[in-house]
Amino acid sequence: MKLFVGLGNPGREYAETRHNMGFVVLDKFADSLGVSFSRHDFKGEFEIVKSPVFPEPIILCKPQTFMNNSGECVQPLADYFKIEKEDIVIVYDEMAIPEGALRLRPFGSSGGHKGMQSIINRMGTDEIARIRVGIGEPTFDAVDYVLGKPSPEGKKLLEDATDRAAKALREIALHGFQMAMNRYNQRSEVPKDGKPV
Repeated sequence: MKLFVGLGNPGREYAETRHNMGFVVLDKFADSLGVSFSRHDFKGEFEIVKSPVFPEPIILCKPQTFMNNSGECVQPLADYFKIEKEDIVIVYDEMAIPEGALRLRPFGSSGGHKGMQSIINRMGTDEIARIRVGIGEPTFDAVDYVLGKPSPEGKKLLEDATDRAAKALREIALHGFQMAMNRYNQRSEVPKDGKPV
């Protein structure tokens, strides 16, 4: 069984903010499968997807703990369903990546992302795969930036990035993380026309 987790903050006021890219990606992936987050437990919303398309069941989860305490949802959920760390993928926003770019990594530090750090702390390891959606470096206070909404141009870039991230999750479910990295990892530049290099 695999566990795909999208990080964000619950509540309508956060729905379209940069910090909620993980929620957006999980919603898009769930929509593509025709499923919703009907289960509410482990301090999160989740769904178990069983489909003949995929070789094993997948749990889709959106923690409802607020970003900084995401591990309080992920670790108990993973423990209950006996999901190994190798079968977990976390999706979240990343300021250190250009807006609209995508990065897949099989392990590593949180890079200062408090949601990912909470998961690392609770799981006791940083050997957890992640998909990072680039939201770009802030030009003003970092907290205000991540909790703010992107510009119209940025919105288009992030719309494309979250579409690709949802497709990357499908690739992981079908063919594994390495294959998804080969296909969806990008160079660091996103040109002004919005098409990743």
